[in-house]
Amino acid sequence: MDTSKHKNSLPDIRHTGVFKAPIQKVWEAVATSEGLSAWFMPNDFEPVVGYEFHINAGPYGMSPCKVKEIDPPRRLSFDWGKDWALTFELKDLDGQTEVTIIHSGWSEDMVTEFGQPHTQVRQVMDQGWAGLHRKLGSYVEG
Repeated sequence: MDTSKHKNSLPDIRHTGVFKAPIQKVWEAVATSEGLSAWFMPNDFEPVVGYEFHINAGPYGMSPCKVKEIDPPRRLSFDWGKDWALTFELKDLDGQTEVTIIHSGWSEDMVTEFGQPHTQVRQVMDQGWAGLHRKLGSYVEG
């Protein structure tokens, strides 16, 4: 996603950690509809570049997404809503997996579809992703 058009861009949200699970198991947790539903949100994702799908964001309704990049089992990226991109980067560490979740597309002068300033939403989402990163870890290690 080209963030250069937003001069007041905010840093990406990034959470990295190592899980005691093989990379293929972690890949299935981030790159399948069932896997994403188990720890993130219900969805109709398919691992195909260009595929358009929806995440069921509960009170925020159905959020449109589009797959941008797939490099199994190392990298998956998709656009989320009108501004954001989600990227999952996986690194094989000899039977364990380093997982980085990157939520990009933040800007000081933009608001979400729901009229909330990115500056406020980013703080909440940063905390949310910290929890979701732990939840993903529990899911793949379980």
